[in-house]
Amino acid sequence: MDITLLSWFQIIISVILIGLVLLQNRGEDGLGSAFGGGGGGNFHARRGLESTIFTLTIVIGVLFFATAILILLLS
Repeated sequence: MDITLLSWFQIIISVILIGLVLLQNRGEDGLGSAFGGGGGGNFHARRGLESTIFTLTIVIGVLFFATAILILLLS
C-alpha cells in the first residue's frame, strides 16, 4: 500500500475521530443536551446513539493508531 494513500486515509480518520470526540457527552454539554436532554443525576448509562458513538470512537481511535504504526513501519 502506498504511504501517500495511507497518509490521506489517516487524515480522514483523524477528522472523523475529532468529530466523534466532540459529540461525546460531557456533563450537560454534548449530544444529549443538544437535542433537549439533560438533567438527572451524576450517573447514567450509555444507551442508543450515545453508546454507538462511544463504541465507534474507540474503533476509529484504534484504527488511527494502527495506521500511524503502519506509516511508521513503511517509511
